[in-house]
Amino acid sequence: MNRRVLSAALHVPLPPEEAFRLFTARGERDWVPGWEPVFPVETPDDTAPGTVWLTASHEEETTWLVVSRDFPRSVSYARITPGVRAGTVTVALTANGAGTGAGAGTGTGSEVTVTYDMTPLTPAAAEALDEFAAAYPSFIRSWAELITARIGPGA
Repeated sequence: MNRRVLSAALHVPLPPEEAFRLFTARGERDWVPGWEPVFPVETPDDTAPGTVWLTASHEEETTWLVVSRDFPRSVSYARITPGVRAGTVTVALTANGAGTGAGAGTGTGSEVTVTYDMTPLTPAAAEALDEFAAAYPSFIRSWAELITARIGPGA
């Protein structure tokens, strides 16, 4: 069994100040089919460090915890699927395409790097994590496609 650190980038046609929300518990509802985070306590700011939410999919329940936030540059989450895997997901955003001169900022987008640092907790989970690792680049490409379909290519 091996810990896996997986990183890939995608382009989002929004500046970091707007794109940041897309990578939050509530913001992912806008583009991830079936994403329904449940907050065990009232949570006005789902990016505040210490915030907890739960998700369920593929017969797994995952507990998420906001570890750190540096709006609009990064957000990091701990995620634990009991008996399966544990680790972190970090999203880092940088502005690109700002240009210079008159109209600077028009067409600005964000390069978003998503890093999963996961440890399997069982041999079966290690196999599943190896499969996830092999498909990781296409997984992140699918995020770009879903976001573009939702907000448009040049939002």
